[in-house]
Amino acid sequence: MRLLIVEDNDEMSGLLMKGLAAAGFDADAMATAASASVALETARFAAVILDLGLPDADGVTVLRELRQRHDPTPVLVLSARGGVRDRVEALRSGADDYLVKPFAFEELIARIETLLRRPGSTLGLLLQLRNVALDTQARQVFVDERPQLFSAREVAVLEILMRRSGRVVAARLVADHLFGPSAGTGSNAVEVHVHRLRKQLAEVGAKVQVRTVRGVGYILLEQK
Repeated sequence: MRLLIVEDNDEMSGLLMKGLAAAGFDADAMATAASASVALETARFAAVILDLGLPDADGVTVLRELRQRHDPTPVLVLSARGGVRDRVEALRSGADDYLVKPFAFEELIARIETLLRRPGSTLGLLLQLRNVALDTQARQVFVDERPQLFSAREVAVLEILMRRSGRVVAARLVADHLFGPSAGTGSNAVEVHVHRLRKQLAEVGAKVQVRTVRGVGYILLEQK
């Protein structure tokens, strides 16, 4: 189950990554509001651990933008701000929980597990473009309402492109979505999975196509 950590303190971010991994969670980490917003627009996370004191914007801004997109991803605010006003603002802006630093890691894990047990908290979204649909929770692709067999990597590429259909998605973002932001994977590995996805879509009669924008990334378009 994949979580997103939004924390600008490298030491704290590293501790969170290590502790979450020990508890059985996969996690990506972002250090700015801008990078967190891009990640949340292009990828699916089970939950977000959000700091408020980010270098480029208040974490509440990220939270409000998320809710304005009607994204139901659970958000746990983890902040050194312990005042009532800060907690009320975050909760009214769409936070699901609020934990003040310093904290006990056992409590953090328990709160995350509680959020993920809530009805609907891990329900996927159905993405649709022309005759192609993607159930992001079941990781199942449908073409003309018939289930199709796509690999996990192909589904991952398709998801990030469908979430931004009609817009160019940078190759670096696709690589981060596939392998994690710290993997350092080259563009050739991404191109291999994009090529396989393109071939698979054509074989099953999908009325969408993946185009390469040289030197930039990829875009998913409806076929005319």
